[in-house]
Amino acid sequence: MVQYTLAQSPDIILTVPGKDSAKAREKAMDQLMQLMDEGKLPTELEDGFSAKQLIEVKEVSMDTNSGEDEITQAVQILSNLATLKLKVQDSRAEALEIRKQVDILFSDDSATEEEITRLKEGFKVLKTFAQANLRYQEAKAKAEQARQILDRALKSADK
Repeated sequence: MVQYTLAQSPDIILTVPGKDSAKAREKAMDQLMQLMDEGKLPTELEDGFSAKQLIEVKEVSMDTNSGEDEITQAVQILSNLATLKLKVQDSRAEALEIRKQVDILFSDDSATEEEITRLKEGFKVLKTFAQANLRYQEAKAKAEQARQILDRALKSADK
């Protein structure tokens, strides 16, 4: 759900399903026209009005459960780290084997067509491993903070 208001009448809230989009703004404009037709709009829009002038209302959440949300997010970050670690471990040996074969391209020795074809096919594995490894290293750095959040939460449970 998305909500819109007017600068001229901030007390008027127009609610439409979906996200902020041209279609959602058109639906809000239909609601606005209906309010005008019914005489329920306290503001005169003398100079005209367009969907672009609608102001999206963003809810500011005053969550009292922010501690719980922080813990949930920390667990999700650690779960993501675990998944990435498995991906890296599963493809590491094969990727390192392919990496050794890359040296064939730089030697003056001749290589068979089969070796080159196998190497080309292995580049996908090498790329997948390298990308997963980068994501794992980035996730590991973020997960350190998540681990500290959980440690604090668990310490408070011990007291």
